[in-house]
Amino acid sequence: MSVELSAIVSAVPESIATASLMVATSGSGFTEITRDVAGFLAAAKATQGSLFIFMRHTSASLVIQENADPDVRTDLVATLARLAPEDGDWVHDVEGPDDMPAHVKTMLTGVSLHVPVRDGTLALGTWQGIYVAEHRARPHRREVVLQFIGSTCSPD
Repeated sequence: MSVELSAIVSAVPESIATASLMVATSGSGFTEITRDVAGFLAAAKATQGSLFIFMRHTSASLVIQENADPDVRTDLVATLARLAPEDGDWVHDVEGPDDMPAHVKTMLTGVSLHVPVRDGTLALGTWQGIYVAEHRARPHRREVVLQFIGSTCSPD
């Protein structure tokens, strides 16, 4: 087994930048926000640090998933539907048959992500993208909080 450590880059955190991203979903499925998140980093003049992403809802979540083949996202929606079906024996059904399953799917997938930022770029893998996972059947507007903590480039 071979393990190799890259060069270590050190930076003094000098900035905390925070913004909200409003995402309009089209119902159950995935909406990619990678470019929007990268745009936030550019606007914040981020160079080295950490990006924290937080979903302010309990029936939608955030995931990092493959962004090359849309069949992956189709299969993920189908898998989550099997894990938390709408016709389950749910006690909480006041907001409709898709609400309680949406809460379960959010619990399984999570509402926060942490992505390293290196040289102003998200340190994602080649085929990775950041997605809002909408777990309700109808379209919604979802608020995602973005927060960068780290070093920034000097203003021109």
